Amino acid sequence: MTKRESGSLFVIPAFILLSLVTIYPVIYVLYLSLHRRLLIFNISKFVGFENYLFLLKDDRFWNALKNTVYFTVLSVSLELFVGLSFAVLLNRAFRLRGFVRAIVLIPWALPTVVSARMWEWMYNTDFGILNYLLGSEINWLGSPFWAMNAAIFMDVWKTTPFVAILLIAGLQVIPQELYQAAKIDGAGGWAIFRRITLSLLKPVILVVLIFRTLDAFRVFDAVYVLTGGGPANSTETLSIYAYKVLFQTLQFGYGSTLSVVVFLCTGIISVFYIRVMSKVS
Repeated sequence: MTKRESGSLFVIPAFILLSLVTIYPVIYVLYLSLHRRLLIFNISKFVGFENYLFLLKDDRFWNALKNTVYFTVLSVSLELFVGLSFAVLLNRAFRLRGFVRAIVLIPWALPTVVSARMWEWMYNTDFGILNYLLGSEINWLGSPFWAMNAAIFMDVWKTTPFVAILLIAGLQVIPQELYQAAKIDGAGGWAIFRRITLSLLKPVILVVLIFRTLDAFRVFDAVYVLTGGGPANSTETLSIYAYKVLFQTLQFGYGSTLSVVVFLCTGIISVFYIRVMSKVS
């Protein structure tokens, strides 16, 4: 037996396990999406692409897609901007730098459910600290406008440290000689940042964008615990809508169709970023 053949034998168990936990569920969800399956009425009927045709006319689906895109674009943009700012500051040498970096990581280290519950109390109209500090009575989680933006702010607070840590790692790889040479040549701070820092950070920024865009597009627990998708479905994302259809109304066929759409959207996003990364590298 050659080394290649023996190596294949070692890979087979891992491939079988991976198939059971990933490939098989994906195939089964695709299969369910082509059926009308209602467990409470004991209905299971093959309907082909009827679920997908209904989805195109489903106003609630389009509202969930709009909410998901809005949440993803705004949260990822803010996390990248704030995370890059923190990364630049924390990459500089100062006393207690390690301690400050550890403190910054606390929001990301907290479980999402804990963070959501904490912010739910902070957003409370009557007893929340935000209204107390602002001297206002804003109904943060009861207003469609404020609820979505409150969820985004909570997500930015929690996930920005993750973005900052990845960017700090990228900054530490940049040779300091480049900055020294640029200063000797008379380059200003903005020119140095734009031509050296941003230019050399592009691969890391793209990696950050891949991770955060995919996570934000599939967001479920943070928003669900904070608002449950309300008020009036104003914070209902695709993942929350799919969950409600699958597990609250037990429409496994249409719920699987929604899950397939989320899967396809994340696949398209991944392919887009991979192509961009191949051009950058």
